[in-house]
Amino acid sequence: MNVAATATRRIPLPGTGPEDVVMDQEGYLITGVDDGRILRVDPHSGEVHELANTGGRPLGLEVLPGGNILICDSPRGLLQLDPRTGELRVLVNSHDGHALPFCSNAVAASDGSIYFSTSSARYTIHEWRYDIVENIPSGALFRRNPDGRVECLLDGLQFANGLALATDESFIIIAETAGRQLRRYWLKGSKAGQSQVFAELPGFPDNLSMSADGLIWVAMASSSNPMLAKVHKLPLPLRRLVARLPESLQPAPERVTWVMAFDGQGNLKHNHRWDDGAYAMVTGVCEHGGEVYLGSMIEPALMAFTLPVKSC
Repeated sequence: MNVAATATRRIPLPGTGPEDVVMDQEGYLITGVDDGRILRVDPHSGEVHELANTGGRPLGLEVLPGGNILICDSPRGLLQLDPRTGELRVLVNSHDGHALPFCSNAVAASDGSIYFSTSSARYTIHEWRYDIVENIPSGALFRRNPDGRVECLLDGLQFANGLALATDESFIIIAETAGRQLRRYWLKGSKAGQSQVFAELPGFPDNLSMSADGLIWVAMASSSNPMLAKVHKLPLPLRRLVARLPESLQPAPERVTWVMAFDGQGNLKHNHRWDDGAYAMVTGVCEHGGEVYLGSMIEPALMAFTLPVKSC
């Protein structure tokens, strides 16, 4: 199901790489840029206010009911920001004595549990290409319990990335970027602790978000890459060699603007794509009141569009 492209608008930022984008309870957009700043953005006027600087690279974000903001930072770990005071607190930066250099995305449950993903056990965000090209699955899904205890729920994931928690909190969806798929991990019921592929995708997913109507929005960073697929068939020493070639000689992400949305049964409900190259490498998405906001790893702006009104 492909939907004709609708008009878009850019929301310029005083920085580059708004990797994720979320909306707080007051209707402001929250994003993080590549120099570590966390920004609050008025989606209408475009006015920007700096909330804090993590000192690392902020990635996935989650606004908690009380207004505090969870920040996945590479290499600092899982952080919590009080936007009223600017105070930053490290919640998790290691597990079982091992550092977590690539905390990627987080969601919070009603009981105070925090679920978060790590894309790689070997690299930080600055070496993300190494992990994608080498294709040695070391991503994981973790839970930080309300008492602070951290447990690994699922490992061996192919560059675990975005997370979306079901509205009834019975399962969580994990984007496996390198696997080009979404995976469902059951939290409740007879299947609790089990996982299976939720949807196979025609490209590389990044961050996810759950909308108020229960749709799972997927930021699609790029289409499938035939050259990368060939590299993945090479022996590991050759994959490692390719990963360290100059960036201009490596498989490059396509310049496309692309988001999808699925219902809880895995049915595709939205598929919006622009191929004009005006905005690329979409890594964050959130929908609110019929407006969809996009973030990017490389752009100096957020992007927004209005969902088409369905005819009767």
